[in-house]
Amino acid sequence: MPPKPSNTLTQAELRLMRVMWTRGESSVADLVAACAGETPLAYTSVLTTVRILEQKGYVTHRQEGRAFLYSPSVAEHEASRSEVKNVLQRFFGNSRERLLLSLLGDEEITAEELRRLKEAIALAPDEATSTEVG
Repeated sequence: MPPKPSNTLTQAELRLMRVMWTRGESSVADLVAACAGETPLAYTSVLTTVRILEQKGYVTHRQEGRAFLYSPSVAEHEASRSEVKNVLQRFFGNSRERLLLSLLGDEEITAEELRRLKEAIALAPDEATSTEVG
């Protein structure tokens, strides 16, 4: 039996999604052109990746003449939230506390980032923090 396809985004999929979140509706040719400044992508690679994104539910398409125009069906904030939930489940046993402690233990966190995190925690409603931690 083949493995179940993942709903998380690969680097290549995320690259194309970022273009569509910025540009909106795009043809495969538009996506190829938008990625030309970075590591260029072949038309067939972009087409395959966009079809996978559609199977995963991240994009939809409509036909205009002979071309298919692809649009994001998932907002960027929804996709990032889903990815964080995936990391939370896979690496931290659904413990937000363990995730935050891991982030706080990161030597690269700046004083400003730490200040904003403390502020966000202080402003969080008591009901949300007591039911969602750990």
